[in-house]
Amino acid sequence: MAVGGGDADGWVCMMVAAGACWWWLSVVVAVNCETKRKMNTTPKGCETKRKRSDVRGGKQAVGGAHLRPTSAADHHNVSGQNDAVDFFFKSRGLHALFTQIELSLSASKLRDLDIASKSDPMAVVYAKKRDGRLDEIGRTEVIMNNLNPAWIGKISIAFQFEIVQPLLFRVYDVDTKYHNIPVKMLKLEDQDFLGEASCVLSEIVTKQNRTLTLKLHNNYGLRVSRNFGILSVHAEETVASKSAVEIAFRCSYLQNVDLFSKSDPFLRISRIVESGNSVPIYKTEVINNNLNPIWRPITLSMQQFVSKENPLIIECFDFNTSGNHVLMGFSISVISKIQKSVGDLEKLHQERTGATFMLPSTQRGHDKVLKSQLFVEKFVEQEQYSFLDYISSGFELNFMVAVDFTASNGNPRNPNSLHYIDPSGRLNSYQQAITEIGEVIQFYDSDRRFPAWGFGGKTFDGTVSHCFNLNGRAGSFEVDGVEGIMAAYASALNNVSLAGPTLFGQVINTAARIAGQSLSYDRSKYFVLLIITDGVLTDLQETKDALVRASDLPLSILIVGVGGADFTQMEILDADNGRRLESSTDRVATRDIVQFVPMREVHSGQISVVQALLEELPGQFLTYMRCRDIKPLNVQMAQTCA
Repeated sequence: MAVGGGDADGWVCMMVAAGACWWWLSVVVAVNCETKRKMNTTPKGCETKRKRSDVRGGKQAVGGAHLRPTSAADHHNVSGQNDAVDFFFKSRGLHALFTQIELSLSASKLRDLDIASKSDPMAVVYAKKRDGRLDEIGRTEVIMNNLNPAWIGKISIAFQFEIVQPLLFRVYDVDTKYHNIPVKMLKLEDQDFLGEASCVLSEIVTKQNRTLTLKLHNNYGLRVSRNFGILSVHAEETVASKSAVEIAFRCSYLQNVDLFSKSDPFLRISRIVESGNSVPIYKTEVINNNLNPIWRPITLSMQQFVSKENPLIIECFDFNTSGNHVLMGFSISVISKIQKSVGDLEKLHQERTGATFMLPSTQRGHDKVLKSQLFVEKFVEQEQYSFLDYISSGFELNFMVAVDFTASNGNPRNPNSLHYIDPSGRLNSYQQAITEIGEVIQFYDSDRRFPAWGFGGKTFDGTVSHCFNLNGRAGSFEVDGVEGIMAAYASALNNVSLAGPTLFGQVINTAARIAGQSLSYDRSKYFVLLIITDGVLTDLQETKDALVRASDLPLSILIVGVGGADFTQMEILDADNGRRLESSTDRVATRDIVQFVPMREVHSGQISVVQALLEELPGQFLTYMRCRDIKPLNVQMAQTCA
């Protein structure tokens, strides 16, 4: 269901009028994963210095305030909460339809399908629909060589008290040759099936300890006696707070547990829960060959550490590609040898003292005290404003669109053309993209006057242009509303000849110029350029250069692919592999500003249009605002008055 349509509003009003009871339950499930594979979720800051560290699978940081659910594609999460979608309903005086919970998974006694090593498991979660369809909700990371994995990656889903929400969990062994591919891009049919289990969401959240244990079985629905292993799903209530802390750790005199080189240390931070068990909330990146490592600053939200008094466990491991990471020690405090709270970390920073590491012993009271120490180099408390905070205070998303007029689309008069205007009123792929996406995002643009361009076409003067005004007017590129875009597009098909090649550079530079000019008069505007294309780029490097320059500006770019072309290049521009784009001069993009959506997946029902559009956009918006310390307008006004 596309949010924004009249049917959606009517359905919500009907439910509210009927007295539907929406339970506001927020659950965070944290998981243990000392063998974390590459997740591409390292928090994205503002630095532009080129990084050359080894970020092979398992060496990246995992967790933190910027962690987002990992799914079939980052924009394929069909069930998780989204601030933008929530605001759509709240602005109409309605309650949001759901609240977000997060599930995390661990397993034991999985089948070993590898010959020279153990299985490399990944879990996938599906929602079962009434018609029997399975909608993928999310994927965990891959854990190397482990038959008892505990995944850190959280699975976001929406809990609704008044309906039954069946879930299906499947576990796969990911082949070694796919280990450096982001999990969202893995083809499940290429992986070995390890087992599956199912339950109802309410079964998890109603358990006293919020942990449900399920037996894995084969995927034929037969509960045979063969042991496929155990899957556990754990839940924990969320603490709603905007508070967060930025912490930078370093260690000194770590033990060297490697034979021919120095240890490759990383920290794992876990929170102790009510049951006395611990659940990991963060893993730093791996520092290669260093016994005195300094890790990049991390951000922990109140949601993760609950309170400054809540005990944490900080462990230091030596990274091994085998997955058998060696425990190098864990921090102690005066009160408890394995616990240290956020408040304790703040005190360490203030007093410039270190916490001593120790190795645990199976015999109580015989833990070995080490020379190694943990130091807190930076400790800063800050408010983490949400996307909703900005939008509700008056910030806007200004919509822009660019349409591909290259010849690869086919003759518009041919019914097989992607540009064919069907007399029956059936929309072509471009019209569908403009309508379905434009109708959603226009809600965040108050004047609804949208810049609209075409590229790759031969205009009325006989020259090929890679950025021409879609409405055909020389002095104005804006049109009124989505209807204006549709009308200008239909008119251009009669006045512009399809040509080529496919170049994005000029369109991106034009949008960037508009975004840059806005900084001189209004910092509450953020721009979103929608590019709809069917083909392969000719100016890939020039496009990268333009995107790297634009990454400093209040601009995000949504690329929608129509037709059946190979869109591998678009995935490169999307930069969802965890590595930011680099320009021809080796400059690294300040942040990721591109999101790619293939319309064939949208129309096949695999993803929601709204989620496809907005899943990454709030995060890109927030990264820009936080990097420049731009606060919501009401906060700015309050600070000015004070």
